[in-house]
Amino acid sequence: MGVVERTRETRRGKAARVAALAGLVAVTATGCSGEEVLRFGWPVGVTPEAEKMRLLWTWSVVAALAVGVIVWGLIFWSVAFHRRKKGSTEALPRQFQYNVPLELFVVVVPVIMVCVLFFFTAVTESSVLAKEEDPDVTVDVTAFQWNWEFSYPGTQTPNGQPVSTVGTSNEVPLLVLPTDRKIQYTLRSTDVIHSFWVPEFHFKRDVMPYPEKNNQDNQFQNTIDREGAFVGRCAELCGTYHAMMNFEVRALSPDKFDRYLELRSQLNPQTGQPNTASDALRIMQGEGCDEQLCSPVATTTKPFATDRTARTASG
Repeated sequence: MGVVERTRETRRGKAARVAALAGLVAVTATGCSGEEVLRFGWPVGVTPEAEKMRLLWTWSVVAALAVGVIVWGLIFWSVAFHRRKKGSTEALPRQFQYNVPLELFVVVVPVIMVCVLFFFTAVTESSVLAKEEDPDVTVDVTAFQWNWEFSYPGTQTPNGQPVSTVGTSNEVPLLVLPTDRKIQYTLRSTDVIHSFWVPEFHFKRDVMPYPEKNNQDNQFQNTIDREGAFVGRCAELCGTYHAMMNFEVRALSPDKFDRYLELRSQLNPQTGQPNTASDALRIMQGEGCDEQLCSPVATTTKPFATDRTARTASG
């Protein structure tokens, strides 16, 4: 072996060691747990439906990486073993034309991959959109420019109306829901198209003014796995204050949720009116409920004044 060949081998060895070291550093220096690595950037959800979508995402990325490794391997293999030899008089390396097995492979295998991906996507979608005939809790969600109203059919306040919460420019509405119960959301808009979106649900559904005329399924169901406060947003451009059209989901354990509805069905002795969501949560705080979990005001977002005359120009 000549000096030139030995030098090339030495350089290739160094390059291989550097590449291996870089790969090791990339894996170990990220600071990610095994669970975070398997999510491949997918955010943490709070519903079983979100977990099903996470599994679809994880295995889709794994399949994509496997295909990528094969493609990269074929590219490097072609570069290493099918380049023009030194001293060859041919303009191009030897070509592989009319290779029937190879052509069948590159056509059939991608078709099978697409079919498999479609199958698991359809199965996951059907599972996420599945609805039980008799959900534990039903919530009517009404969107309007630029806020939300949440009411609970089947409940009743002292004035004979269902328990409901309406957001204002001064107060972010609280959608109080139970954990570990099947919840059905019925969506409707009073004006333009809005969109009901809670990022931790990993789910978004457009809110139509006339869903029955727009062939729109305006209901969906889910179950919340854990207590907490989660910001909700309008995800459809609906006018001037679209970006401020937020609400907050307050997920409580079933016993706390039942107590919340009980308080909402009672009169406030100070005002003589039915307890509002803030009143009920404030009472629950006094009864020992966690200060953050039963905060009478939203903790994930703040109200925004929509009165332009009340604001001063900046700059």
